[in-house]
Amino acid sequence: MHLTRVGLLSLIGTLAAASVFAQQGVTRNEIVIGTAQDLSGPIVQLSKPAVNGMRMRVDEINERGGIHGRKVKLVVEDHGYDPKKAVLVTQKMIQRDKIFAAVGSIGTPTAVAAMPLLFEKNVPHLFPLTGAREMYEPLHKLKYSFSPPYFDQIKAGLKHLVAQKGSKRICTIYQDDDYGLEVMRGGEAALKDIGMDYTERTTYKRGATDFSSQVARMKEANCEIVVVGTIIRETVGTIGAARKSGFNPDFLGTTASYFDIIHKLGGQAMNGFYSMGNINYPYEDDPSKNVRDWYQKYKQVYKEDPTIMSVYGYQIISYFEAGVEKAGAKLTVDTLIEALDRLTIPRDMFGADEFSYSKTKHLGSNRSKLCQIQEGRWRCITDHLSQ
Repeated sequence: MHLTRVGLLSLIGTLAAASVFAQQGVTRNEIVIGTAQDLSGPIVQLSKPAVNGMRMRVDEINERGGIHGRKVKLVVEDHGYDPKKAVLVTQKMIQRDKIFAAVGSIGTPTAVAAMPLLFEKNVPHLFPLTGAREMYEPLHKLKYSFSPPYFDQIKAGLKHLVAQKGSKRICTIYQDDDYGLEVMRGGEAALKDIGMDYTERTTYKRGATDFSSQVARMKEANCEIVVVGTIIRETVGTIGAARKSGFNPDFLGTTASYFDIIHKLGGQAMNGFYSMGNINYPYEDDPSKNVRDWYQKYKQVYKEDPTIMSVYGYQIISYFEAGVEKAGAKLTVDTLIEALDRLTIPRDMFGADEFSYSKTKHLGSNRSKLCQIQEGRWRCITDHLSQ
């Protein structure tokens, strides 16, 4: 069979187009991304609003025509906060959904389990919802982190709080795992810088519900500030037990406890609790009209109030959008990585710090704000703190 000149040119054009769009997860009209969330396990209250925030931003992008003409498709999978299940859903997203990138997946143990599979198939792991240093260390071309590490958060926040309060007796209670150790060590580093050490250290096992013995030890030590390597239930349990016993030090946590559910569960006893925050907590009467409008749009779509996790989900997709926009029309993993390594994202309406990445720096920012529950609301009382 002989091809005409027109037919030959057409075939060449088709083959060229196929080569341009040979990148997994990228076609002429679509970019497929995936996120692994906890939709059935212990932190479903965090994942659900995060996914809503992601979908809200994806819808906004697609309504205006996509990025360089490509619509974004978001695949959501449930790992139940189980590393073994995280491996299975990651394999599914790579092999069946053919995702271009994993974006905003939640949890340290689940992310650590999933990353080797992604990297083996040259799939980027972008902006996970965890403050663990493993999300950007050691340096790897396919992993970029979103949250300031817990270590850096506590180091900066504790130094600021000690300077402001003039406190001398600093203690810690922390979960007996990698997360808790990160928090404890961040505080330890802060105290070392100012010539101090913990007066008392106490731990608890994951899943614990009774913190009375740990509180009694810290009360006996006359602790003035307590660094808490706790999340939600454990934060409420520790502070609640302390208040009941007449023990009222300043408690300081990380972004892992910067949630409105803390004061919703714990009530007035949670007033005065400090936590580190990446952004200002969104409220319906926020001083920013842009945030108020965003809040109402979210509420209209999802029939519930947004949370801090809703904002994180929204931001993560916005950061992905910025990288893809900078990468240009010929989107591949290589062009995305090249773009991310030159990316700077200015502060946004939610009060996030400026983010910047480079070939040797895959953490957007290590700075966070000191925030406090005041009359049942989170208020940030500092700007972003450096160590």
